[in-house]
Formats: sequence, structure tokens, C-alpha cells
Amino acid sequence: MYQYYKGLIIREGTYGISGQTLRKLYLEIGWCNNQLPQWQNEKFEIALHNSAWAFSVWDGEELIGVVRVVSDRIMVASIQDLMVKERYRKQGIGKKLVELSIQKLPCGNWSARTTPEYYKFYGKCGFVMPNANNTSLEYNGYLKARADGDR
Repeated sequence: MYQYYKGLIIREGTYGISGQTLRKLYLEIGWCNNQLPQWQNEKFEIALHNSAWAFSVWDGEELIGVVRVVSDRIMVASIQDLMVKERYRKQGIGKKLVELSIQKLPCGNWSARTTPEYYKFYGKCGFVMPNANNTSLEYNGYLKARADGDR
């Protein structure tokens, strides 16, 4: 699946995204450093390809964002990685990636493990923090389904 979003292309799936391309994104957003050996690229690629769902955002040939979801595809899902390059933030891209992900399992129980600076962002996406001692936020799709009479 391809779709256009604010002049960018969002692509569903992982094929064609190399470990080197992912590493470049991880480096640019500060999630890894140049000291990692090149063989780590394979780990990035395998993790992405083994995800239940993934969406990538492209500006021409440049990968500018990715979301990676781990799931049993029926009840639970977890956003493992959500990355958008700094210069593309505050444009709704991250929120769009979360929305596309949740559409894959709208009545499921979702979690997103993140850091405090992103709690507000995930809150805007419908996630809540179950308690103050938790670092995971939840999106309870089953509550919406129940309210809609679907569960």
C-alpha cells in the first residue's frame, strides 16, 4: 500500500528497506551512534522485517520516518519504534503513522513504551498511562469497540 500525505509517500511493509538505511535514520534521530559495528545493520533489518506491521515515510528517496509494531495480530500490539527525523516533526507524520498502525488492530490492546517527553504526543493519539510508575502507555481499542457495540 502506498498513500500520499502532505507531499510525502507512506509505504506499508518492510521490503526494500535496508539495514544501512535504517541505521542512518537511527543515527540521525540519536538512537544509536557511529561506534556500532556495521554488522549491526543486519539486526536493524531483521527486527523491522520480523515486525507484524511497519509503515515508512519517504521524501523522494530519503527515508524520513518509520513505525514498527510487534503483535499477535489478534489481541495485542505494541509500538516498538516510532521515528521521524527532527526537521519533519510537528507536521502530523508521527500521529499519522500511529493511526495507520492502530487501524490494523482497532479493537486490540495497544501499548507504547516511551520516555516522558513523548507522553503528551501519545496522549494526543489516544494512549493513556495506566499508573504513574509505568513507562508504557496504553490504547484500549476494546473499550471503543464495546462502546460501539462491537464487543
